[in-house]
Amino acid sequence: MFEYHGWINVQESAGADDEDCEDGRLRGIVEGIERRIREIDSPYLLDLRWMNGQAFVHFGGFCNHRHAEIVEFFEEVGERAPGSYGLLHVRDDEDPARGNELLVVRLARGRVSEHSEPLLSPCIPVLEDPFEG
Repeated sequence: MFEYHGWINVQESAGADDEDCEDGRLRGIVEGIERRIREIDSPYLLDLRWMNGQAFVHFGGFCNHRHAEIVEFFEEVGERAPGSYGLLHVRDDEDPARGNELLVVRLARGRVSEHSEPLLSPCIPVLEDPFEG
C-alpha cells in the first residue's frame, strides 16, 4: 500500500513578493507545473489552485503500490520554483527500510529532504495493532 498526503506553496524564489506574480514570472512557472500535472494525472488528488494570489499544489492518494511519480513531481516543483515549500507525508509498506514509518518529505528553498514522522511512527503499534496470525 502507498498512501500520501501533502501540499506545496509554489514560490519563484525565497524572496518572492507580489511583483513576481504581477510580471508573469510566477504564472509562467505555474503553467508549466499545470502541464506536468496533466501528464501524470491519475484518479488520485493532484491539483493546483490559486488562493489569495498564491499558487498551491495539493496531493492525496491511496494506491496498491508505490507511485514514484508523486515524489519525483514533488522534487520537480522545487526545481522549477526554488522558493517553494511544503510537506508530503508518505506511507509505503513495501519500502524495506521504512515500511513501518510514516515518512515526511520536506521541500524548503527548492531542496528536498526526508524525515521520519515522529507523531505517527512507528506505524505499528502507533497506528495499527501488530498482526497476529
